[in-house]
Amino acid sequence: MIFGKIEYLNLLPFHLFMKRYAAPQHYAQISRYHTGVPSKINESFSHRRVNAAFISSIKAKKYRYAPLGIIAKKEVLSVLLLPAHTSRQDSASATSNMLAKILHVQGEVLIGDRALEYYLSGNESLDLAALWHARYKLPFVFALLCYHSHHRYMTRMSKNFLKRPVKIPHYLLHAAAERTGITPPDILHYLTYISYHLDTRAKRGLKKFLSLT
Repeated sequence: MIFGKIEYLNLLPFHLFMKRYAAPQHYAQISRYHTGVPSKINESFSHRRVNAAFISSIKAKKYRYAPLGIIAKKEVLSVLLLPAHTSRQDSASATSNMLAKILHVQGEVLIGDRALEYYLSGNESLDLAALWHARYKLPFVFALLCYHSHHRYMTRMSKNFLKRPVKIPHYLLHAAAERTGITPPDILHYLTYISYHLDTRAKRGLKKFLSLT
């Protein structure tokens, strides 16, 4: 099984879990993942170059998915709208660009670790997940863990991931900090805003978003 890997901090706990959880023979295959930003992983998945990946919600509705997502209960800190005279999309995104359009807000969409770094610098921005929650009082689902095959494995793995929080070793936190320029305390604080459980309220938020697209 080849996995599509998005190298954003919001998936650091999941990728660490996968390394620990997968049987050696499976991990040998999973480790041959495709990496890229969400829009590129969406494309790789649609062309079946990868068997499973977190796929942007707006692209995921026609695929099977596990009960896992990248979900903001309220704020998310890493999906921002920056001040701009005209609307500008982030080429790395699919769902976030549509979210800005649905919310009828004008500016530059910025996602991922670059957005988190921008937020932490104290620059002016709007949190698109917070705007969504203020309007609809629902979580926002940015992506879903989709798959083409290995249904039983994906379902079992997802349930195990949700059983307990993943503790990130110091050396991995420092490696992530060195890669992104974001301090370990700020990474841990950011991860408290990320939920992975596609629960009833998250499903309602997803349904609402898809009905508006």
